[in-house]
Amino acid sequence: MTDEILQNPTLDLRRANLHGSLWMLAAMAGFAAEDALLKSVAQALPIGQLMVLFGLGGALCFAALARHQGAALFLRDVRAPIMQLRFGFEFTGRLFYVLAIALTPLSAATVILQAAPLVVVAGAAIFLGETVGWRRWTAIALGLLGVLVIIQPGAESFTPLSLLAVLGMLGFAGRDLASRVAPKSLGTATLGFYGFLTIVLAGLAYGGWQGLAPRPLSAATALALLGAILVGVASYSCLMKAMRTGDVSAVTPFRYSRLIFGVALGLLFFKEQLTPEILLGSGLIVLAGLFILWRGRAA
Repeated sequence: MTDEILQNPTLDLRRANLHGSLWMLAAMAGFAAEDALLKSVAQALPIGQLMVLFGLGGALCFAALARHQGAALFLRDVRAPIMQLRFGFEFTGRLFYVLAIALTPLSAATVILQAAPLVVVAGAAIFLGETVGWRRWTAIALGLLGVLVIIQPGAESFTPLSLLAVLGMLGFAGRDLASRVAPKSLGTATLGFYGFLTIVLAGLAYGGWQGLAPRPLSAATALALLGAILVGVASYSCLMKAMRTGDVSAVTPFRYSRLIFGVALGLLFFKEQLTPEILLGSGLIVLAGLFILWRGRAA
């Protein structure tokens, strides 16, 4: 088999793309499960307390991973201005997305999050000087139109809570954009450690504003929270593995499988309704994202 691969690089690339796609599917299924577990925990704990515990658990996991890999956590580059900006976006994304999955339908929040790559492409053109032609700008506008279809501003059914997922999506897009120019000395474990510490800070800030006393954890709540932490860390690791296996253009489209997993979990476990607006909006977002990926590959 090894000789066959060496003699056929195309076969080797296809296998790498297959493995990368499977890693991406595993990551997206895990992130959807993490969201569902956090939503269930939010029904038993104040959101601020939930975020603090979740952030501490994830930070400890990544600190252990960094120690295992021999990676340093306390580096001078962590204090770089771009990293401060990244932390600010991470804070915004984590806070508002957790609020979105706790207070609004999981399916709608998951769909809106899929618009983040579109915002990243737009931000790269505006702030990083990357070239984006009119076709991709049109696709970005189409995807953002899909977000508007879902939240329906101006309609009688509109609620300000619908904007929570939008704010979370914008925060994550800003974080990803800042990550493109973050110092190369900061590895996955280090970024994950500080990302989860940011969740702790967001939880403390929101908990102080919310003013609710912490509640004791039942066995079921503690188990669900532990599951969210472990699944979240594992999913993050799968995502990093996916992005380093095969062609990015072949692996990245499988990010949109999170939409399928998230909607399915919302329907099955939280009895949510799949409205025509969510179907139309998700279709516009996914089509726009796939078109941008295709144009990027063609370029």
